[in-house]
Amino acid sequence: MEFKSHLMDDSQLFRSLARILHEIIEKNDGVDRICLLGIKRRGICMAEVIRENIEKFEHVKVPVGHIDISLYRDDLTTITDQAVTSGCNIPVDLKEYTIVLVDDVLYTGRTVRAAIEAVFSHGRPKAIQLAVLIDRGHRELPIRADYVGKNIPTSRNEIVQVMFEEYDGKTGVDLYAI
Repeated sequence: MEFKSHLMDDSQLFRSLARILHEIIEKNDGVDRICLLGIKRRGICMAEVIRENIEKFEHVKVPVGHIDISLYRDDLTTITDQAVTSGCNIPVDLKEYTIVLVDDVLYTGRTVRAAIEAVFSHGRPKAIQLAVLIDRGHRELPIRADYVGKNIPTSRNEIVQVMFEEYDGKTGVDLYAI
């Protein structure tokens, strides 16, 4: 991979997540009966940041869980023959909550489709919404995010890499050529 550009530094990334938080609050008339589910891996980091901000601004503890979509991918055989999953942690009774799926990059829509399938395998929520840091286009499925940090037009020969301190040693978003 060849580095092309730096798209967001840590302060821009955290500002985008703060804006997403306010949009979630506005669209849902508050955060009652909202549960954040981070899509493994970096979606989990994002969900935690959003949760912390909700506690700061709304003084409410929002339940946060995570989804591992490994078993629900439709391209499993192109990745590996066997899925390795760390499971799902859904800390609420789904039928009582609006689930906000949180992911780092929206690309083809296949990850989101798998996440929705994973949620439905645990029950049926009141509603499902989608929050992503980066929407890079190139959808293969009719999926659209409810909350987007930044739209980045890309080519299919590029990779958007979202980084968080706990996984990558730094926080930000970079663009690479394949």
